[in-house]
Amino acid sequence: MWNWFHKLGAPRSFFEISGRLLPWTGVIAVLLLVTGAVWGLAFAPPDYQQGNSARIMYVHVPASILAQSSYLMMAGAAVVFMVWRMKLADIAIQCAAPIGASITFLALVTGAIWGKPTWGTWWVWDARLTSTLVQLFLFIGVIALRSAMENRESAGRAVSVLVLVGVVNIPVIKYSVDWWFTLHQSSSFSMTEKPAMPFSMWMPLLIMVLGYYAFFFTVWMMRIRSEILVRESRTRWVQEWVAGR
Repeated sequence: MWNWFHKLGAPRSFFEISGRLLPWTGVIAVLLLVTGAVWGLAFAPPDYQQGNSARIMYVHVPASILAQSSYLMMAGAAVVFMVWRMKLADIAIQCAAPIGASITFLALVTGAIWGKPTWGTWWVWDARLTSTLVQLFLFIGVIALRSAMENRESAGRAVSVLVLVGVVNIPVIKYSVDWWFTLHQSSSFSMTEKPAMPFSMWMPLLIMVLGYYAFFFTVWMMRIRSEILVRESRTRWVQEWVAGR
């Protein structure tokens, strides 16, 4: 198992494996996102309280879930880098941060659009909204810190520490609606619990969540592959790959 782990952590091995996976993840992402969006936005029934304005959840909820997951993936890569000093883990953090920041921004914007007809305001300093905004700043901080340091080894260590410190914000986001009185409603969708909504609303939401994850991994692998080519540009295998293109 450990041999497989270290082999996957080698830039060349990851480049070869991801090259075979990308066509599949890309197609799966498109199919899931199109299916979920059409089903949820056009055919799913309106919410009995919020009406058609609740359809924004098919964009907002998957973005919120993926925003937290992408940060946890960065944290896992940070642990790998700090313990085993794998270059690929450092690359994974660097490539995940802009995607995670974009998804978190999407979650905040769609949440504001949803909040206007629901709460009567675009923004409140609600515990979940505020902690999600903190997460966006953490993503931006990772990007800025990486850009500010020229030495990759030092930058990798500093970024990993920042990512791991920021993990404390994840349970705050998840449980804020239970710990404090907030305007934000409690979770009505979970990947591990019985859904609190009818199948005709829950299934397209699940498809959208899976589609977001497929999209994330597709873009993440593409960015990692590009960064590998930059960092390993002087190696023989990259030169041979470029020549073969």
